[in-house]
Amino acid sequence: MPWIILLIAGLLEVGWSYSMKLSQGFTRPGMAVITLVLMFASVALLSLAMRTLPLGTAYTVWTGIGAIGAFVLGITVLGEAATPMRLLAALLIVAGLLLMKMASPH
Repeated sequence: MPWIILLIAGLLEVGWSYSMKLSQGFTRPGMAVITLVLMFASVALLSLAMRTLPLGTAYTVWTGIGAIGAFVLGITVLGEAATPMRLLAALLIVAGLLLMKMASPH
């Protein structure tokens, strides 16, 4: 169950990073509020997952999900470049996440 909670927390991190982009530097109040709500929910779920999972594992996986999710959204929704070097970097992040999961005792 802590891994599912951590996954949801990571997906919420993707949501708040995207809504932050849409808030245009917190100049759009509705998107700014959505950003803050998603941030709070993401961190709250991260803290629940950390009750069971080691700090280093939970935090690394949470930020990795957020990083990869934001990367994918940037390319697919915002039209950001998918250069070979950026794709390789993302692949290395995913590999690190998988290794972290496999190394976890839970």
